Amino acid sequence: MASIFSKIISGEIPSYKIAEDENFYAFLDIHPLAKGHTLVVPKKEVDYLFDLDDETLAGMSVFSKRVALAIENAIPCARIGMVVLGLEVPHAHIHLIPINSEADISFSRPKLELTQEEFEEIARKIRKGLA
Repeated sequence: MASIFSKIISGEIPSYKIAEDENFYAFLDIHPLAKGHTLVVPKKEVDYLFDLDDETLAGMSVFSKRVALAIENAIPCARIGMVVLGLEVPHAHIHLIPINSEADISFSRPKLELTQEEFEEIARKIRKGLA
């Protein structure tokens, strides 16, 4: 059965897309820790990040860097934190989260509740930085 991320990539489930190429897809997390919290996933469905072949893992890092720089330009923050948990969805993924302190990256914190309009505006600002 396809993961929820595979369904997002295929368009079966809508997302706030940030970037896409032939191998990777980036979209806003709908339960964000911060405005601009983005997920980067390989289009190839592999459960565990370190089960990816070396070329895909390296490519995912480069793709994530491009997205992270666009987030940093769109969302005021000190840095973009990068987190790999890998337990919540059986599809390799990287969290890119705008942070100002280490506490900002704690997944035990309450998640933001944003409107569709807020998500769309955040995605638009980040995509603008990719152009």
